[in-house]
Amino acid sequence: MTAITINLNPIVRFTDDQFYQLCRENPEVKFERSAKGELLIMSPTGGETGKSNSEINADFVIWNRQNKLGVCFDSSTCFKLPNGANRSPDVAWIKKERWDSLTIEEKTKFPPIAPDFVLELMSPTDSLQETQKKMQEYIDNGVKLGWLINPKRRQVEIYRLGKPIEILTSPSELSGEDILPGFILNMAIVW
Repeated sequence: MTAITINLNPIVRFTDDQFYQLCRENPEVKFERSAKGELLIMSPTGGETGKSNSEINADFVIWNRQNKLGVCFDSSTCFKLPNGANRSPDVAWIKKERWDSLTIEEKTKFPPIAPDFVLELMSPTDSLQETQKKMQEYIDNGVKLGWLINPKRRQVEIYRLGKPIEILTSPSELSGEDILPGFILNMAIVW
């Protein structure tokens, strides 16, 4: 997904409600917002990336329905991170207790919470450096586990809170570790 960055800060700084309204009034456009307040316009994914992302998300939903430990989100969900950024990971998951602690209004708009887990699946046009920065931003804001899947290189970067990044080449599966207990992602749906 190629992102276009627009800095409107010299003209206007959107409040959270204004940013939410901008997104609602333009549903055909996928927006994110950086911690600096810059608008990021995300292009749609291609067929192969969309197919893989759908398969990955299905595995998370099935696991979550069986275990009932939290709530799953797809790439159309935007989260308000503690640093002020609004981000939409391809897959996100939040522990049930943390999700239940939000008000109905917080759940309805862009939830002001960092997910416990995020996944970014790179499209052929994504910048590795920019996606790595986004992954680090998630961790810096309290995400406990993150997977950056790069199909082109057949690599997965695993981000863990308080630990160095681990890079795996052509793994056959990924474990949800203690964050997503019992979850295993079969990488055959990506490779």
